Amino acid sequence: MFEKIRVIFSIPELRQKILLTLGLLAVYRIGWHIPLPIVDSQKLAVTLGTGSIGEILNTVSVFSGSQLTNITIFGLGIMPYISASIIFQLLATVYEPLKKLQKEGESGRRKINEYTRYATVAICIFQSFSYVYLVNQYQCVNPKILANPTDTTIPLIWVLTSVTIMTAGTCFLMWLGEQIDEYGIGNGISMLIMAGIIANVPTALRELFSGVFKGGEAALSGGGGDKSRIGVEVLLVLVVLFVAVVVGVIYITRGQRRIPMQSAKHVRGRKVYGGNRQYLPLKVNQAGVMPIIFASSLLMFPLFFFEWGASAVSPGWWFHDFLRALADQFHRGENFVYVMLYVGLIFFFCYFWTAVSFNPKDMADNLKNYGNFIPGYRPGKRTAEYLEKVMIRITYVGAAFLAIIAILPTIISGEMGISFQVAGFFGGTSLLIAVSVIIDLVDKIDSHLIMRNYKGLLNKEKH
Repeated sequence: MFEKIRVIFSIPELRQKILLTLGLLAVYRIGWHIPLPIVDSQKLAVTLGTGSIGEILNTVSVFSGSQLTNITIFGLGIMPYISASIIFQLLATVYEPLKKLQKEGESGRRKINEYTRYATVAICIFQSFSYVYLVNQYQCVNPKILANPTDTTIPLIWVLTSVTIMTAGTCFLMWLGEQIDEYGIGNGISMLIMAGIIANVPTALRELFSGVFKGGEAALSGGGGDKSRIGVEVLLVLVVLFVAVVVGVIYITRGQRRIPMQSAKHVRGRKVYGGNRQYLPLKVNQAGVMPIIFASSLLMFPLFFFEWGASAVSPGWWFHDFLRALADQFHRGENFVYVMLYVGLIFFFCYFWTAVSFNPKDMADNLKNYGNFIPGYRPGKRTAEYLEKVMIRITYVGAAFLAIIAILPTIISGEMGISFQVAGFFGGTSLLIAVSVIIDLVDKIDSHLIMRNYKGLLNKEKH
């Protein structure tokens, strides 16, 4: 391993890309800790760190590369850009002008990226106004910016300043991601998200080991009558479980259904060209982490709606208790309603996202145009029907895998008595994003090594 690291840093171009990427990620992490001047950070962390609002903000923070319970200059993260990208990707399937732009190649993609940036700025302005309103509503305003100490309303000039800072922060993160794409290594936006996830690892480990070595010594669960202690046997189970989950995630993430494909033979003079047997790879997890993100986001709305309704109704009325009971069912945990809806939405969005990103008709037409065919199926409609049938079957496997990974942190947290912050690293969005980004990073480093006749990190030989 040390020899491989030495080889990586002995290649000047690869070394420069890695160091530049680390430098840009360091800039991102520095800005992540700079709070807005209007915010009383300690009061905000206490106020928004608990309750339904804190639960919603913590969930969004995972896949936005931000810390929404402690609003900083990068408080919005890159979620506005991701949201805008998803919106345009979905619109391109139903809106004909965008569909035509996609087919124009590089020039069309540049135009769509330009529209995506404009939409990102609009989303940033809306979201930053919402967060400033939230700070004002929960009275977490920094008293130093108030002209009158008895006034609790944020002055308009500070509202506009905060909105500008947060919007500029997201735009700067977009620029950082583009610089990593062009001059660094790895996917820039994904690297920023992973940096935010990995930054929470020390806190989670400190919390875990404080339960294991509570009182300065390790013992079994409940040792000395302390039910809050995490025993050594639980720690060993967690280590084995973490390794097993990571291996499973890598296996499914890289899993493919290879469909045999034959190229047509062409006779030119006395020579025969083509006739080679190849494979068409279809990914088992075609949708990636998007179904979990969509399902998590969608389940926030009922929670927020019922919580807001319960707070607006008098506590003594039966309707208040009814809304409160409904809100409790949508809290993240081992609630039967929440888990069933979560799993159902993951399956739905797996098939939905696969239908958006995978077009069997276009793939069948491309095979036909390049003189390739699947043995036993006529080119065109029959091939498209076969590809669609195969994709439906393997998508079911991918959706079942995502559902298990999504609810695994909830099960571990409830059964083993550890906090959800620690259990979140045993599945869910955090683990899927981290593993996917690391796999992509290893593949890109391998391509640089193999191109220079070195063995890859995974011992791949040059073919």
